Amino acid sequence: MTKTNNNEDLESRIERVIAGYFAESRKAAQEAIERAFASAKKKVPAIVPQRRKTSGGRNRREPSEVAALGERFYLALCEKPGETMMVLSAEVGVSANELYKSVRMLRGAGRVRAVGKCNRTRYFPMTERATAAE
Repeated sequence: MTKTNNNEDLESRIERVIAGYFAESRKAAQEAIERAFASAKKKVPAIVPQRRKTSGGRNRREPSEVAALGERFYLALCEKPGETMMVLSAEVGVSANELYKSVRMLRGAGRVRAVGKCNRTRYFPMTERATAAE
């Protein structure tokens, strides 16, 4: 064999190895994307907004809707304790602002503990023993 033939053979083997690596990487990335979107499609029970008008003309949530949002937040919190409001609100399927009153009520009832300030606040579910002690 000539030196040119050896170089061409080596070159073609290297190209096959690289092509195989790219194909495997592409497949792994595609599977990761599919898993991410599959987990994002969790079934979240829809809350039909039933709002009432206040004297100022603003819409208000019904107390039952606020309580339902609070329960959904609490369930998401139990699955992911120590997360921020942004992460938890995405799990619940509403904006962080929409959860404000529900979370405030949960904190007042001693079911949720918040640690930190502003955007760095992390939320934790309280156990029955911890709420009884306080």
